[in-house]
Amino acid sequence: MNFTVVTIFPGMLDAFASHGIVRRAVESGRITIGAIDIRDFAEGRHRVTDDRPYGGGSGMVMKPEPLAGAIRCARDACPGAKTILLSPQGRRFDQSEARVLAECRGIVFVCGRYEGVDERVYENHIDDELSIGDYVLSGGELAAMVVMDAVIRLVPGVLGNENSPEADSFSDGLLEHAQYTRPPEFEGKPVPDVLLSGHHGDVARWRLESSLVRTFLKRPDLMEKRRFSVEEKRILQKWSRAIESIVREDDRENE
Repeated sequence: MNFTVVTIFPGMLDAFASHGIVRRAVESGRITIGAIDIRDFAEGRHRVTDDRPYGGGSGMVMKPEPLAGAIRCARDACPGAKTILLSPQGRRFDQSEARVLAECRGIVFVCGRYEGVDERVYENHIDDELSIGDYVLSGGELAAMVVMDAVIRLVPGVLGNENSPEADSFSDGLLEHAQYTRPPEFEGKPVPDVLLSGHHGDVARWRLESSLVRTFLKRPDLMEKRRFSVEEKRILQKWSRAIESIVREDDRENE
């Protein structure tokens, strides 16, 4: 899978592509990551890529000519690639979107700067617009790296354990279960016995309940529209009975 980042700061990609899972994916040939410097398509000695906005206002706007030229170059190098502008005005990026993008042949990420890009570039050269959150960054480079990292994990063969992506938080709409490793006791807190039992069915049930607990406590919004499985309903009903018992006991003690 091919990733190309259109930016005025191509050097920002060097560290991202040189470490961990991303580096191994590049070395294995499963992905390629390249950068195109928008300044290479700007005219004049100073290679200016921004100008004052028509109509007045604060800040600067990215000029259309060099940006469009850089995008064309990226798309020519990878025909059929999807071109995505990283912008706080875009659709919210999430795990389901990462799965969709992982099916693409290639992606061109366009990283805006300043007050944004000339609207004509958006209208003529952009396929989609994504945001990683409701806040403003100095540019789209960090957002592009966030999206790439999430997508790269889903490319077949990138992770050593093929089941790993499906166990991540949000893959099935819930947060991931609690994790433990050696030693079996740390600062007086032991690893749950079930994880040491070797009983795979019990471990799976414990992990599902842990996942539900974490989601309920940390991201209850994820549960509001969820269609629960039979096992998940059984766990929730068990909680409901336990809570009702606690409330009844408290009522008796306060009578």
